[in-house]
Amino acid sequence: MNRVTEQESNYSHIDKMSVLEVLQGINNEDKTVAFAVEKSLPQIEKLTSAVAERMKKGGRLFYIGAGTSGRLGVVDASECPPTYGVPFDWVVGIIAGGDTAIRRAVEFAEDDAEQAWKDLQEFNINEKDCLVGLAASGTTPYVIGGLNTARKHGVLTGCIVCNTGGPIAAESDFPVEVVVGPEFITGSTRMKSGTAQKLVLNMLSTTVMVQLGRVVGNKMVDMQLTNHKLVDRGTQMVADELRIGYEEAAELLNRYGSVRKAVEAGQHL
Repeated sequence: MNRVTEQESNYSHIDKMSVLEVLQGINNEDKTVAFAVEKSLPQIEKLTSAVAERMKKGGRLFYIGAGTSGRLGVVDASECPPTYGVPFDWVVGIIAGGDTAIRRAVEFAEDDAEQAWKDLQEFNINEKDCLVGLAASGTTPYVIGGLNTARKHGVLTGCIVCNTGGPIAAESDFPVEVVVGPEFITGSTRMKSGTAQKLVLNMLSTTVMVQLGRVVGNKMVDMQLTNHKLVDRGTQMVADELRIGYEEAAELLNRYGSVRKAVEAGQHL
């Protein structure tokens, strides 16, 4: 495999640059990420379509990863329930080293090839489910082991990596390989690689939720109304959809508890 993520930065003497020069260099590199993702759209489409079909039949989506990749999976999974009103176990993010590793690195956790499957078994993962491995390098043992064992148990497998031809892609039914090139700081894959993974995760989970009917028009009609900002947003959605005043919309939303239910009730009044 070609370890592009470990290649030398295109910039030298970064330590001698001014603040503006460092910022410009990072920004110039970041501009290339979306184009790298675009080249991987055929792979992303295949993975997303497969995950959506499984989830339509009652399956769940799991992410596993270590370090930055693991944290990104946890973030994406954590945002699905409040954004789309889905149960908390529909999309699950697992990071090597456990939840402690979200805030503080756990030494050598990513090197344990057996632990990921143990972690997944706590959620009773089964052949109806999907597992996406996240690793910029494409070589993390924790992710390789988890995908390998999951595949043997009939779990649909995919990955989001930033090198081609690695062992994680080989263990995936639907690999997504987004090659973003050398990092601004050599080997710092929390930068462009992490950005690419975040973009793909956004695309994957959002499109799956659209396919599952969690978006009507362009609105998050099942979002959880957990703060004043979201209550206001939901009220405005109801008002716009039903073409009624804000106060009437607020009353409907308060009575029915969700944008979807409030709109459906309002259409029959």
